[in-house]
Amino acid sequence: MTRFLTLGEIMVEMAPAPDSPGLFRLGYAGDTFNTAWYARRLLPASWTVSYGTVIGDDPMSTDLAQFIERQGVATDTLRRIRDRTVGLYMIQTREGERSFSYWRGQSAARTLADDPDWLDNIFANRAVIQFSGITLAILTPEARKSLCAALARARAAGSHIAFDTNLRPRLWDSAEAMRSGLLQGAAVSDTVLPSFDEEQLAFQDATPEETVQRYRAAGASCVVIKNGEAPCHGWSQTDGTVTCTPPKVARVVDSTAAGDSFGAGFLAARATGASLGTAMTRAAHLAAEVIQHPGALAPQIFETGEPS
Repeated sequence: MTRFLTLGEIMVEMAPAPDSPGLFRLGYAGDTFNTAWYARRLLPASWTVSYGTVIGDDPMSTDLAQFIERQGVATDTLRRIRDRTVGLYMIQTREGERSFSYWRGQSAARTLADDPDWLDNIFANRAVIQFSGITLAILTPEARKSLCAALARARAAGSHIAFDTNLRPRLWDSAEAMRSGLLQGAAVSDTVLPSFDEEQLAFQDATPEETVQRYRAAGASCVVIKNGEAPCHGWSQTDGTVTCTPPKVARVVDSTAAGDSFGAGFLAARATGASLGTAMTRAAHLAAEVIQHPGALAPQIFETGEPS
């Protein structure tokens, strides 16, 4: 199988226009779509990279679908429904760190798990299926169960399920619901990609080793912990424990897609046969390059071939 799918919500993005205070530029982004975008540029042309989500039947949804196609990501896994649209978020940036305001009450992606047959269809024969904590957080508790059941079926059929925990506390009803949801997602996943600062917030982990042990106990066969400038910690059943020191970055311009690009770099490397350590190194180098450019998507780094 050479088919890679990411699943979640892509939104309209209103980002500050460079050198024009008070003006905003319209774009599209979302954590799992960012991962698909980078994976498309990293995987061989023989691979298909698709994005699975639900959008409306309004002009903005149509524009979004066309944008996805222009990025080289397949849209055969989109579902469209009436009387809904796409979510929107606005960004403010200070010293490289962004804050976000969201409008997603009418987002069609909230119905992502309402059609189990559709989920089974788009999951069929996928080498890799990636989703995130945000994918789970926008769903109702029953819809979360439905999605995880479909992912478990795909895993049993041979797909490699990857879960980026990507914590957004404001999207969850409570801290306990958030912790339960993260473990629910991990329980149906082969690879779990947490960020240590988020695990400290959610579970009060004292060390990355505690994070590894929790997701290992949940059933993951591979756990890779992103940790900012500090070493990444990885573990897999086949490679054991591995650490990786990310490259030094003199100036962080925009950290929005650091984790999303790391996940793409790691999963693309593993899907094409790289060892745990090699995949972690490639992922860390990609993320280090991405955060030196504005915006979630950084085409500049691919203009001379794959990033180093």
